[in-house]
Amino acid sequence: MIDLYRRSPHVVSYWSGHELIFENYSTRTRVAATPATCAILHCFDRWRPAGELARRFPDRSADSLARALADLVRVGLVQQSRGRGDRNDDALATWKGWSPAASFFHFSTKDAHAPMEAAAAVRQQRKRARIAPMPPPVKRYRGAPQIRLPRPDAAGEFARVLLERRTWRQFSRQPVPLAKLATLLGLTFGVQWWLDLDRIGRVGLKTSPSGGGRHPIEPYVLSLRVEGLRRGLYHYNAATHRLELLREGATAAQLRRYVNGQQYFGRAAALVVMTAVFARSQWKYPRPRAYRSVLADAGHVGQTFCLVATWLGLAPFCTMALADSAIEADLDVDGVTESVLYTAGVGSRPPGMDWAPWSTAPYGQRSPNKALRSRAPRR
Repeated sequence: MIDLYRRSPHVVSYWSGHELIFENYSTRTRVAATPATCAILHCFDRWRPAGELARRFPDRSADSLARALADLVRVGLVQQSRGRGDRNDDALATWKGWSPAASFFHFSTKDAHAPMEAAAAVRQQRKRARIAPMPPPVKRYRGAPQIRLPRPDAAGEFARVLLERRTWRQFSRQPVPLAKLATLLGLTFGVQWWLDLDRIGRVGLKTSPSGGGRHPIEPYVLSLRVEGLRRGLYHYNAATHRLELLREGATAAQLRRYVNGQQYFGRAAALVVMTAVFARSQWKYPRPRAYRSVLADAGHVGQTFCLVATWLGLAPFCTMALADSAIEADLDVDGVTESVLYTAGVGSRPPGMDWAPWSTAPYGQRSPNKALRSRAPRR
């Protein structure tokens, strides 16, 4: 059987400085090439034999054309019928309406957050601040008329929870009670009510907003120190309010690996990994703008998680610094039809620690740096 060739359906090209870049976002390979490469790729807009090149470019030698085609196959810009192919091809077919805009962004930013120690990150930021000052944290229209507003009503439980919500980086060794984890999962991810749409289908209503009510976010729990729950990796079933055991055993090193080496989070009691099942949103919204909605959904759910955890007296955190592919391998998801987007975690608060001193301070008061330092007891 004769070999056939086709350009990968997942190739984009763009100028980067003086270089023309060709990138296969599915395989995450990128190369610089000449504009003549476009003509060769265009030749293989469908499965064709290699001899098609000689017919299209009679002024070039057969050897040079064969080398050019072999190079394009090697770097993944052209597929070979008897080659290994792209394992993501079938899954990416479900992204047809979102490609290339959303799929290019999704894959080109995957595994792109390199592990970095906290001290190294601070040094890097200080170096950056010397070169270019940090942008202003708020926008002001200094010449516009000013209307003084009444002070926010910060009384009551809800305001207290909002003001106390912080990202915690210190945790006690005390296990988190299973009842509190159950409340946290149920109020954050659980289906609160079912709505039957005439001749459309059934949708679940939850506590966070979601684009079109599609709720693409799916939660998985890595349990380390939860009272009454074995260490392991679980899926939270939002319809039945049950944990489904996927794999026994979990370690702090595994958690740190999931969050790209952020050492302080390794002392948490549990990590919740949030994936997106894209088909839920793609079904209703076939245009790539809906990818923004999926990202916003993850943010909505993450804030709900942190607020509920704060209300429960726990120490929550959230991060998008992730080892995407490593987590997806452990979850056995393909990273295309279902992919990791976000993580949030929780632990018990260290005794005597006040991580939100401004929650009782006058509204808008400027806090000195020393007020932001944790007041954990000495070890």
